[in-house]
Amino acid sequence: MSDELFDNEEKLELEERNLRIIEALIFAADKPVSAKDLQPYLSDGADIEHLLKKLAALYENRGVNLVRREDEWAFRTAEDLAFLLRKEDEQTRPLSRASLETLAIIAYHQPTTRAEIEEIRGVSTGKGTLDILLETGWIKMRGRRRTPGRPITYGTTKEFLDHFSLSSIKDLPGLEELKGAGLLSNKLPPNIQIPVPFDGALRDDEDHLEEEDLQGKIVEEEFLLQNSVPNEEK
Repeated sequence: MSDELFDNEEKLELEERNLRIIEALIFAADKPVSAKDLQPYLSDGADIEHLLKKLAALYENRGVNLVRREDEWAFRTAEDLAFLLRKEDEQTRPLSRASLETLAIIAYHQPTTRAEIEEIRGVSTGKGTLDILLETGWIKMRGRRRTPGRPITYGTTKEFLDHFSLSSIKDLPGLEELKGAGLLSNKLPPNIQIPVPFDGALRDDEDHLEEEDLQGKIVEEEFLLQNSVPNEEK
């Protein structure tokens, strides 16, 4: 019985040490950390997922929370206290209506191309709009669609999830949540559905980006809409 008690105490001490190691590594990191990055610093056979969830529970009601962003973890200020850290004199340029609409379309319809964005919006999307969103770090070029012209496909990033406090892209608000927030009309057709964004690596209809794409030398897309559309909204 005493041996069993000793073993339990040893396991608890080992778990506590692993928790402290995880806490220190995530706290010191300048970006979210994956379980794979943490594993080498822990004891053999440590259940990293269990430890991360336990640590997150310990911080659940604290001033900072341990949050998950896809397969990575980071400490972030509790949402109800975020206002304390905002600088009143900090001026940020708000995104234009065109940029916000484009960002929303990419988030819900990813992977999507510029032509597909234009088809949904009903107006042309200037290259500047995509450039602005790329500069924010909230979207990225994923690959090239296997269609004529091989247009670039776009998707959201982990920075997007982090900024909007989402654990994964699947946590985007659904139809009822959007209606409740006043972002959608209650007079929408009864059969309307919110698209489910693709969450993962390249799809079967996507190719990897080419070298000039990765270097930022984007080749102009030749894939055009069959019907002309008005100029982009400001």
